[in-house]
Amino acid sequence: MGKHEQATFTAMQEGTAEDWQIISTHFRDFARELPDRILSHLKLLDGDFGGFPIDRLEHSLQTATRAHRDGRDEEYVVCALLHDIGDTLGSYNHPDIAAAILKPFVSEENLWMVEKHGVFQGYYFFHHLGMDRHLRDQFKDHPLYAYTAEFCAKYDATAFDPDYASESLEFFEPMLRRVFARPRNSMYAKASAE
Repeated sequence: MGKHEQATFTAMQEGTAEDWQIISTHFRDFARELPDRILSHLKLLDGDFGGFPIDRLEHSLQTATRAHRDGRDEEYVVCALLHDIGDTLGSYNHPDIAAAILKPFVSEENLWMVEKHGVFQGYYFFHHLGMDRHLRDQFKDHPLYAYTAEFCAKYDATAFDPDYASESLEFFEPMLRRVFARPRNSMYAKASAE
């Protein structure tokens, strides 16, 4: 099949097995480039301060660096790196964006941590905005409450230091590529296999 070969249907109901084979071939190529697209999107955070003492890229790098230097595994470190990647498109729900990107590739524990980190991080500032800083307590009986609170306390909340020497995005790139090498929780996993 040629790289420029395309399906012939104009409505999915008309698609043939040959059409879907063509699409699957393109899907595999496109899926392989996911780490590149993620890295490009992370670079959009460079120079975006939003009033913080450091820009959003540096915050992401600092969070991941702190987790890495504390001995966390690669998957956890990549989750730390990507936890705020949704800031640019999900201004009101950035944890959901990050979780959606990570969902096919990470454990349920790390997924829950990323998905809920916004409400857990609110413990440190919601009260300054007239909100309930204890909003995270709605999850106090959840088995991952302490896990997520620890992520925020040790890595996310502390990662706004302009003098901290973070690792570079290039340092984390091989980890990101390994974590995103093959989905483990996706209905499309079979289609992406070679």
